[in-house]
Amino acid sequence: MPGYLLILLILAVAALAALLAALHVRRKDIKKVAYMMDALEDGELNFRFRESNKFNRTLNRIRTIFERQRQQHEQDSWTKLIRVLTHEIMNTVSPIASLSDALAKSVDENGRSELDVKAGLETISDSSKNLIGFVQTYRELSGVAKPVRKALELQDLVESVIALNSEFTASLQAECRYLPAEPDLMIYADEGQISQILINLIKNALQAGAKHIDISARMGKEEDVIIDVANDGEPIPVSAQEQIFIPFYTTKKEGSGIGLSISRQIMRNHNGSIELLSSDDHQTVFELRFR
Repeated sequence: MPGYLLILLILAVAALAALLAALHVRRKDIKKVAYMMDALEDGELNFRFRESNKFNRTLNRIRTIFERQRQQHEQDSWTKLIRVLTHEIMNTVSPIASLSDALAKSVDENGRSELDVKAGLETISDSSKNLIGFVQTYRELSGVAKPVRKALELQDLVESVIALNSEFTASLQAECRYLPAEPDLMIYADEGQISQILINLIKNALQAGAKHIDISARMGKEEDVIIDVANDGEPIPVSAQEQIFIPFYTTKKEGSGIGLSISRQIMRNHNGSIELLSSDDHQTVFELRFR
């Protein structure tokens, strides 16, 4: 849940708690609050109470506030996505259009051209291939499969991912370790999809120059399983930290910008979450939470 929503949630809870204490509300009203809190924590806003009294109207107003905040957040995300898509497509199509026009105008009646037609056609071909690759990447982003879940030993899963990346890690003189806070942790998830997330986080860390990557795991207060992936590579710029989960946004010279977007989709399909906890000169930490 975004920070501003969490603060709003805390303020709402405090206000309702004070209201409940002051009015000695009935037990069924306390149940309403509990139901509403569960729904808000799950990101569900498909509830509404009959406005037969002031208490119910207050609960409905809180729901409306959350709904407006979510709509604004979603609108901002779509605006950023459309901006990135437009930028990528225009960067690819504009050279094709201008070069094609230049080649057509340069050809005289005898079919001769002042320009290097072969070089021009090669440029058009390369640009077209880049555009096709972009579209294929978009299809990959929009086609995340429904997870096929099963019980997984977390240690086996993480150690398998580390082994899979060991050669690449060693070639960069880096180290990747698994440091669970408690033994025998399990998650109910799609093995391939969660492996994909961890591989992407390890690869990103290595590309950022990390020499130490530590994957840790623990049980949360609500019996959820939390995995932290920390590295000592170059920090993510502050200006980019709120953008990294937007499709096609990337801070790297080479990269599709969809790795973290797909990771977030996968975690949402697992009723979980992935967040950037921190990124500074000390370390960068991503958190995966399985509920």
